[in-house]
Amino acid sequence: MTIGAVLLAGGKSSRMGQDKATMLFQGEPLWKTQIELLRQLRPKEILVSAQTDPGWRPVDTEFLADRQPSRGPLSGITAALSRITTDHLLVLAIDVPFMTEAYLRSLCAGIQAGQGVVPINQNLAEPLVAVYPRDAAVEFEHALTGDDFSLQPLIRKLIALGKLRPIDVSAGEASFFHNLNEAKDL
Repeated sequence: MTIGAVLLAGGKSSRMGQDKATMLFQGEPLWKTQIELLRQLRPKEILVSAQTDPGWRPVDTEFLADRQPSRGPLSGITAALSRITTDHLLVLAIDVPFMTEAYLRSLCAGIQAGQGVVPINQNLAEPLVAVYPRDAAVEFEHALTGDDFSLQPLIRKLIALGKLRPIDVSAGEASFFHNLNEAKDL
């Protein structure tokens, strides 16, 4: 089985007040931290999902425009699932810089043919750090045609269909999912 990766960088960063991707975290822009993390996993391809092609995007990555009209992360993941040439798609949000290579490797090790994995943190799915099978594109496309663009109901449906396997996030792993939404989070 092969794995591609997408960095979700299409948010408006309205609560942050500036583009999260270019904000410095531990001396590096967030985009660089996250791209380096993905590179360590050696996916077959790395996509950068955003509204427009970011000037910071490395040449060894491919730009992927979010589906329009934008429905948040749902649009980016849907576009990526329809574009990948691999069996699975590893999704990583730009604003979770505490994520580790070891944790992402454990997610990738948990996939099976036609089935991805999604972390469950305090009874909620973590859909922006998950691995989806390519054939989940059908359900993602269908979700874009509805009026609820939340990922939680879609994840529950994919779990019920057997396309995702939920894995519990341990107390020690919960900090990996801390995201940066406001300047005070830095």
